[in-house]
Amino acid sequence: MTKTALVVGASGIVGSATAALLVEQGWTVHGLARRPTGQDGVQPVAADLQDAAATAAALRGIDPDAVFITTWLRQDSEAENIRVNAAMVRNLLDGLPTPTGPRHVALVTGLKHYLGPFEAYGKGTLPQTPFREEQGRLDVENFYYAQEDEVFAAATRDGFTWSVHRPHTVIGLAVGNAMNMGTTLAVYATLCRETGRPFTFPGSAAQWSGLTDMTDAGQLARHLLWAAETPAAHDQAFNVVNGDVFRWQWMWRRVADWFGIEAAPFDGTIRPLEQQMADDAGLWREIAEREGLGEPDLNRLASPWHTDADLGRPIEVVTDMSKSRRLGFTAYQPTDDAFFALFERLRANRLIL
Repeated sequence: MTKTALVVGASGIVGSATAALLVEQGWTVHGLARRPTGQDGVQPVAADLQDAAATAAALRGIDPDAVFITTWLRQDSEAENIRVNAAMVRNLLDGLPTPTGPRHVALVTGLKHYLGPFEAYGKGTLPQTPFREEQGRLDVENFYYAQEDEVFAAATRDGFTWSVHRPHTVIGLAVGNAMNMGTTLAVYATLCRETGRPFTFPGSAAQWSGLTDMTDAGQLARHLLWAAETPAAHDQAFNVVNGDVFRWQWMWRRVADWFGIEAAPFDGTIRPLEQQMADDAGLWREIAEREGLGEPDLNRLASPWHTDADLGRPIEVVTDMSKSRRLGFTAYQPTDDAFFALFERLRANRLIL
């Protein structure tokens, strides 16, 4: 029998990649979003997860074998992040019909599990790297922990299995996404090429010289499906990255070469993209209108604040995937290839030059 999936946040970077993989694998896929976008093979479900009654109404008649939660809403404080995002998970799981058979719920969080929320990001006493799943929660409020607790409580009540997936920075295609390093760097490189400005690394010396890793959206989608279909992976939390490691001093040149520009020398000074790109909205609109690009609003493509948070970290950040490997997940994705594939898709979709 065909399996049924509900992908929550189907219009985002992770959700759209997950929905596409599930369709490819023959699943019946429902894609929930506040404003669903058309995606081949995906049945749209429009719902605002902050509205419990509307969410329950939208989910009526959907009895999924697997639920993939890939969305969150950024708020002005961590207290509000906790209140809003925990309620969204709770409203979703309360709104679903009681399972009539086995059900698996997968929650996507991230490395802020180890690094702390934005208000305390990379500060205080942090676990030793590489991060491993057995490292416990930090002694700080974190909306990821609140989301997990909602999943655990609903699993106890309804009897479904669960998995938690902790990617590093995700590379993938989505317009209007709040955390989108790949597209942000592509837009920044395009602006530098068009204006002759130096392509300057915005982050810290620790990130420039230290080892790091990332997560391609397709790799994460494969990991989500693997966990849903692998009994030994049920009721477990996992890190998920591409499988390679690199230094930004190497990757920065790789990105520059793809766009046909020169990487500026790095002198150890942090030069945040949020400052470098602060006045670029009008310029981007001019370029988009001149070249017929599909998105003239710079703020819907680039998220400099998030890229600055990742590239400005004062510590080396690498992630251990031994737990998944031991259980049989062997997929691998070179990170430079993930960037290049994204840049090709952006160009093919007329989002960059």
